[in-house]
Amino acid sequence: MNISQLKQHLADPLYRNSLFLFANTLVTTSLGFFFWMVVARYYTAYEVGVSAAIISTINMLALISTLGMDTAIIRFLPKAKKPLEMINSSFILCGLVALIVVAIFLAGVEVWSPATGFVRENSMFIFAFVMFALFWPLSGILSSVFIARRRTEFALMKDTIFSLLKIPLPILLALFFHAFGIVSSWGIAAGIALIIALVLFLPRVQQSYKPQFRVNLSVIRDIWKYSAGNYFAHLFTSAPSLLLPIIIVNILSGEQNAYFYIAWTMASLLFAIPVAASQSLFAEGSHFEEQLAANARRSFKFILLLLIPAVILVVALGKWLLLLFGEAYSTNGLTLLWILGASSLFIGVNSTYYSILRVRGRIRELIAIRAFISIIVIVISGLITPEVGIVGIGYIWIGVQALVSVYVLLIVRVRFRAIKARQ
Repeated sequence: MNISQLKQHLADPLYRNSLFLFANTLVTTSLGFFFWMVVARYYTAYEVGVSAAIISTINMLALISTLGMDTAIIRFLPKAKKPLEMINSSFILCGLVALIVVAIFLAGVEVWSPATGFVRENSMFIFAFVMFALFWPLSGILSSVFIARRRTEFALMKDTIFSLLKIPLPILLALFFHAFGIVSSWGIAAGIALIIALVLFLPRVQQSYKPQFRVNLSVIRDIWKYSAGNYFAHLFTSAPSLLLPIIIVNILSGEQNAYFYIAWTMASLLFAIPVAASQSLFAEGSHFEEQLAANARRSFKFILLLLIPAVILVVALGKWLLLLFGEAYSTNGLTLLWILGASSLFIGVNSTYYSILRVRGRIRELIAIRAFISIIVIVISGLITPEVGIVGIGYIWIGVQALVSVYVLLIVRVRFRAIKARQ
């Protein structure tokens, strides 16, 4: 590829936004590695594992609180007649739901996750937990606005601010808050990044934007059916990454969860390549649905171009990457990292198909696939983890992703033949 072809690709919104979204994950994951390296030096493996479970819990509560509005914004904001009201209504609605969901969780924390129950024993911890769980869904809505407007560079800037700010904070908070010092570092940085993005970035993306504290129910009603379907799909999509740390810390130990969480975080850098490309494909398909088939082929080729060498690199250097966190992390997490890394190839196939389903409005099929993956992974992992440890989770994960890829390739082939026959 020569310089002129490279410039042409970078000018194409499909590729440009894919690269920004991938750069976003590359930056956040790389700085996230450094964050956890700092944490591993100042906190015990048990504290790392418990804090990872709390962060996963906050992410899970945030996901529940978004109500699928983040995906609906990407789909409908480009052609919305009242874009300002759609954005503000999403912020207010998701914020209110977040407060309700957090209250329910804290009320029954001994039932949901006994290992993290200490959060409720300190009023400062409770306040911080509520605020952090409020910041995260609002930040997700804001990123969706940037994606929908095809200005993903602002999502990159927002998340880079978050990733940089959280690095020094664990050192400052280690003496006072122990495991919750890690969570506080993460939450404070998220809040500051959110405020900066709301004040400085959003007005540049959405002209004449002004915050309004009211919900336009007619706007919500217009997109609710699509939003609700994607909401359940998104819940199932994220359930394994959010629930598995909670399962591990309660069934095994905080130490084993630390080893799992670091390996999963590294593999997430590979998962980010197909996810970023599919998000860009979804945004482009929402703008130009008639070009979906051609853009899907281009997107998948782009995924393979980036993903194959990345997988090889992670497999080759995985041992030394994990050693940066300590020998115990390499000993206990290397095999899991290899398995998860290989699974990203199947995720590349599946993610492209998910975007096609979203654009085509085939949400029931999307929910069914995502539910199948999540239920199998979570249920079987819960059953086998006490016997085989965290590596068994990796084998379940790659097996289910491979099975779905076979389904995707078969169904695409059947539908392609049907189209050719009609022609």
